[in-house]
Amino acid sequence: MSFRSISASVNLPALEHEILKFWSDNDIFHKTVAARTGAAPWSFYEGPPTANGMPGTHHIEARVFKDVFPRFQTMKGRFVTRKAGWDCHGLPVEIAVEKELGFNGKGDIEKFGVAAFNDKCRESVQRHVSAFSDMTDRMGFWVDFDQAYWTMSPEYVESVWWSLKEIWKKGLLVQDHRVAPYCPRCGTGLSDHELAQGYETITDPSVFVRFPVTSGELALINASLLVWTTTPWTVVSNTAIAVHPDVDYVVVEVTDEEKSEVLIVAEALIDCLKGEKKILKRVLGKELEHTTYTRPFNYVDIPDAHYVVLATYVTTEDGTGLVHQSPAFGADDLAVCRSYGLPVVNPIAADGRFLPDVPVVGGMFFKDADKVLVKELRANGSLYKHQPYEHSYPHCWRCHTALMYYAQPSWYIRTTSIKDALLRENAATDWHPETIKDGRYGDWLNNNIDWALSRNRYWGTPLPIWRCENKHEICVDSLKELGALAGKELSNLDPHRPFVDDITFGCAECSSTMVRVPEVIDCWYDSGAMPFAQWGYPHKEGSVEKFKAAYPADFIAEAIDQTRGWFYTLMTIGTLVFDKSSYKSVLCLGHILDKDGRKMSKHVGNVIEPMALMDQHGADAVRWYMLAAGSPWAARRVGHDAINEVVRKTLLTYWNTVSFHSLYAHASNFELSQSPALADRPLMDRWIISELNSLVTEVDEALTDFDTQVAGRALARFIDDLSNWYVRRSRRRFWDGDVSAMATLHECLKTLTQLLAPMVPFIT
Repeated sequence: MSFRSISASVNLPALEHEILKFWSDNDIFHKTVAARTGAAPWSFYEGPPTANGMPGTHHIEARVFKDVFPRFQTMKGRFVTRKAGWDCHGLPVEIAVEKELGFNGKGDIEKFGVAAFNDKCRESVQRHVSAFSDMTDRMGFWVDFDQAYWTMSPEYVESVWWSLKEIWKKGLLVQDHRVAPYCPRCGTGLSDHELAQGYETITDPSVFVRFPVTSGELALINASLLVWTTTPWTVVSNTAIAVHPDVDYVVVEVTDEEKSEVLIVAEALIDCLKGEKKILKRVLGKELEHTTYTRPFNYVDIPDAHYVVLATYVTTEDGTGLVHQSPAFGADDLAVCRSYGLPVVNPIAADGRFLPDVPVVGGMFFKDADKVLVKELRANGSLYKHQPYEHSYPHCWRCHTALMYYAQPSWYIRTTSIKDALLRENAATDWHPETIKDGRYGDWLNNNIDWALSRNRYWGTPLPIWRCENKHEICVDSLKELGALAGKELSNLDPHRPFVDDITFGCAECSSTMVRVPEVIDCWYDSGAMPFAQWGYPHKEGSVEKFKAAYPADFIAEAIDQTRGWFYTLMTIGTLVFDKSSYKSVLCLGHILDKDGRKMSKHVGNVIEPMALMDQHGADAVRWYMLAAGSPWAARRVGHDAINEVVRKTLLTYWNTVSFHSLYAHASNFELSQSPALADRPLMDRWIISELNSLVTEVDEALTDFDTQVAGRALARFIDDLSNWYVRRSRRRFWDGDVSAMATLHECLKTLTQLLAPMVPFIT
C-alpha cells in the first residue's frame, strides 16, 4: 500500500459537499444497511417532525444524536433500519392554515368547507419537506426518506384505527362527560400531556370573597364564609363551598379601622385576615356541612344549591381553607357536586364567551370578565381583599389562548387502568439521564389521569366509532371492515373528514342508522402509534414481520420536554396494545440556546439558521459541538465562536495529523508490510498504542451507554496527545523515515478515524 500526500490546508464545508456527492452517486447509505442483512437487528425510531414550517437549529441537535448511535451500531455489525417519518395531523397544522387563510375560528372553516380546508392542511405539511430533507442530508443524518411514513396516509390511518379498536375491545376507550382542559379559540378539549406543554406566567386578580351564611346560629351573628379564588369569572356559576371534614375552622370577629365583621376560615390560615382577630368559636369542617349561604351574583339560575359540602381535596396550604365550587369548570368541583346531586350549570359558550343573556358580562370572553366582576364584587360589598397574583396558567400549546377547564362529553382512554403496567415498563426502561425515570417521568406516571383522546376538529385521524340513536356503537379497524358494514367498496376512500363522515349503515341491534361520531383524535396518538403504523400493521402484507423485528426500539431520542409528549404516548400506546413499552432506552436532550443562554427567537433576532451554520463551519463541526460540548441532556449555547473553537482545537488538529503522516509516509515510500512487531518498537510507540487501546474501550463503553460527551472528551484528549505529544516528540524520526513511527502513527490514525466516524462522518 502506498500513501498519497494530503494537503494540510482544507476547506471543511467544501470537502463535505464532495463527500455528499460521493455518498449520493454511489448509494452508500443503502449499501451500508444492505451489508448488514441477516445480522442481529438494532432498532431506533425517528420521531416524526411536522414539515409545515422551516427546520431550525434544534432539529439539527436531535438528528445528530439520532444518527450517531445507528452509525455506531452498524459499525459494530448490527442491522439497523432507519425509516424517516412525517407528522401530518393536528392543531399545529390547522392553526397555521387558519392564519394563512385569515380565519378566526371554526365558523370560518365550516363556511370554507371541511374538504377544502383539509386539502389546504395536506398541502401545508408537504410544503417544507424538501427543506427538512435537504438539511438532513447536509448534516449527514442517514435515514431512509424513500420509505418514509406519513401519518396522514390511508394505510397509517387504518393502522391507528386497528389499535383503537383493540383498546375499545378491552373497554378502555369510552365516552364520558368530564371537566377537561379546553381551548375556546380552537373549540376543542386537550389532553393532559398537551396541557403540560403550554403553561405561561400571567397576572390574575386574587380575590377574597364574602359569602354570608343564611342558616343556623352562624346566620344570627351575620357570619360570612370567606373564599379565595384567582378566577372571579367562575363565581358567576358558584354552586357550593367545599371544606375539609377534618380541618379545624374558626369563627372570627375581625375589627379593622373601627369596622367589625364575623368571618369563617381555616384556623391554620387565620393570618389571611387583616386587623384585630377574636376567635368566637372553633368547629370541624364536617360540622359546617349543609350550612346555606348567599352568593355574590344572581346572574344565572342554579336551583337547590348554595350550601357547604365536604371534600377531602381541600387543603390549608393557601387561601382560606374554603373552596368555591363551580362544577362546570373544575374536575374536583364536578366530582364533589355530583356526589351531592347538585346541578351543573354552565353560563359560558364553547367560544369562551358568557352567554348573551347573562347580566353584566353577557357576550364577554371569560378572562376579560375578571376585571368587570371584581368591580361588581366591590360594589355589592362581597369583596374582602383584592391583589394581583402572578402564577403559571395553562394556555393552548398551539394558539396560546388561555384555557378553561370545561365540562363536556369527550372520548377518553382509561390510562389509569394500566397505571401499574406503565410503572412496570418505566422501571425496565434505560433512561438517560437516570434521574428522569423516577423524577420527571415517574412523577408524571404516578399522577397519570385518563387520556382525553377526542378533538372537535377537522384535520386528524377520524375516531372510527359509529353509533346509532339508541347508543349502540361499533369500532372499525379498517376501510375493508367499514366497506363490509356499509355494503360497498371503500378501499380507495380518503379516510379523513368529511368523506368518512358520509359512510352510514344499518345498526345490527336495531333498525336505526349508524353514523360516525364527529370527533378526530389527538395528533399525539398518531406519532405514538408509529412503531406499528409505519409498517401499515397488521393489514399490509409483510407488516407483521417488519414490526416484530423492530419492536420495541433499542433507542429513541428527543428533547427533554417529550417526557410529557412522544415518550409518554409511545410507552402508553405500546402498553395498551401490546402490554410492552415501545422502547428500551431513551435519551433526553437539552434545549438549544443562543451564545448568551437565551432561547432562540425570531422576535429577539438571535436565531441561527441551520443550513447557514453548516455552510460556514461544516456539518462535522456542528455535529461535534452538539455531541461533545456537554452531556446530551444539558442545554447547549450555540454560537459561531464556540463552533470555531471546535474546528480549531479538534477537527483541524486531527486533519493536520493525518496530513503530516501522509506527507512523510509518501516521501519515504513507507509500506505497511514494513511495520515492526509492537514489542520491537520504542517505548514512545508502545505508550501511544496503549493509550489507543484504552481509548477504544472508553469510546465503545461511552457510546454503548449513549454518552457522547465522555466519548468526545476522550477522543479530543487523544487527538491532543497524538498531535502535541507523540508527533511533536517523534518529529525527527518521521524526517528520517522511521518505519516504527510511521506504522505506529498509521495504526493510531486508522483506529482513531474509525472511532470518530459515527460522530464526524465527513472528515473521516
